[in-house]
Amino acid sequence: MKSFIAGLPKAELHLHIEGTFEPELMFKLAERNGITLPYESVEALHKAYDFNQLQDFLDIYYQGMNVLQTEQDFYDLTWAYLEKVNAENVRHVEIFFDPQGHVDRGVAFETALNGIHSALQAGQDKFGITFGIIMCFLRHLDEDDAFKTLESALAHKDKIIGVGLDSSEMGHPPSKFEGVFAKAREEGFHIVAHAGEEGPPEYIYEALDLLKVERIDHGNTSMQDPALLKRLSDEQMPLTVCPLSNTKLCVVDDMKNHPLPNMLAAGLKVTINSDDPAYFGGYLNANYEAISDLINNDKENLAQLAKNSFDAAFISDAEKQRLNADVDSYLAKNS
Repeated sequence: MKSFIAGLPKAELHLHIEGTFEPELMFKLAERNGITLPYESVEALHKAYDFNQLQDFLDIYYQGMNVLQTEQDFYDLTWAYLEKVNAENVRHVEIFFDPQGHVDRGVAFETALNGIHSALQAGQDKFGITFGIIMCFLRHLDEDDAFKTLESALAHKDKIIGVGLDSSEMGHPPSKFEGVFAKAREEGFHIVAHAGEEGPPEYIYEALDLLKVERIDHGNTSMQDPALLKRLSDEQMPLTVCPLSNTKLCVVDDMKNHPLPNMLAAGLKVTINSDDPAYFGGYLNANYEAISDLINNDKENLAQLAKNSFDAAFISDAEKQRLNADVDSYLAKNS
């Protein structure tokens, strides 16, 4: 099954590029930029990645951001991710980045964006991995700050395909950002938002009705509301589910209790993603492997999850058909 997953064509739609920061690269960039990390070694930093809840993760996540200073740093971070997913037969990626987390510490919006975009373009040229960049607003900041960030993005519509919403969910409902998302829609950006990771089903309703999202990132707590489940199923609203993240952050107490099988049984359009793989213990294939037992190691179900990832991607219908045909061909040869 591990071999089948390794060769399965797939897309990744829920990936924070800052969350791919492996300790080894963090130390390398810190040395290059003359920054002293509060850890004596790579091993000590690996141990610090052992946390129990979302806020503990976010604390070290933002600390790691401080090492990213130059366009080359963002390029190197993104390139390291692309090399990993190229080896996992990932064909398309749509990655998040958090400009507010960089601008607020004196790094220009363009520095982060250009470094990330240049690496993604190089990855497309070398590996054939197509891509999109989604700019996320940090929900623990206010909407005025999000508006300023959106204004910065308007000159870069050639590089940014969408806007999202991430960071600490509880106490920061989607309704807090209704205005800035309305403006983003007017400007032609695709719309996604984290909702229902730790927040209640009401946050998912708000993402749907107020932000008018095209995908729900996470969506776990939809399982608490039968009416919401039916709506998500009827609308075939994609959910970007992140299994290893869910267990690492104790959103789910044990992988065997993950709601994925029930999501599929309810007819939801689920995709599998890695979220922040450097921190959560696995890139995309590891997440497929983690849930394989839950769906009885069924190759057709795994292939359907891969096809869902292409169906939910912000790519042309022709591209979706081509990539789904690749999945069907792979399944036929490996069933």
